[in-house]
Amino acid sequence: MSLRLILLCLFGALALPLAAQDRLPPAPYAYQQLKDPAQEARAKALMEELRCLVCQGQSIADSDAPLAGDMRHEVRSKIAAGESPAEIKTWLVARYGNWVSYDPPFDTATAFLWLGPLFFLALGGWLAFGRFRRGEGDAEDAP
Repeated sequence: MSLRLILLCLFGALALPLAAQDRLPPAPYAYQQLKDPAQEARAKALMEELRCLVCQGQSIADSDAPLAGDMRHEVRSKIAAGESPAEIKTWLVARYGNWVSYDPPFDTATAFLWLGPLFFLALGGWLAFGRFRRGEGDAEDAP
């Protein structure tokens, strides 16, 4: 009897993530464009600059993730309300962090992101220079 109860509880605990699936309909502006073409163009340009937090390799304009749909809805709603793309981007960065932007600012948190490639390029050049230089010295010593 207790083994059955334990198995039933275990099965119930493993089935809980299935109940957590998103069954809500998408936000109104997730897949619907704005009526004003100029506003839609501004919204589309901003959506191309923002990274999907779920897909991580796509912009929110290209992603079909529910979170990206919610972000598209927020962008279009705020554009329709008269906010500028810069204000909306600032709001999204404050809410989700610099990672939501494809062009993060240079600060202490992103310094390695910006300077890392230069550091590794310099390190590779220094190692290659040392290897070639050592190779020239070995060739001169050979009889």
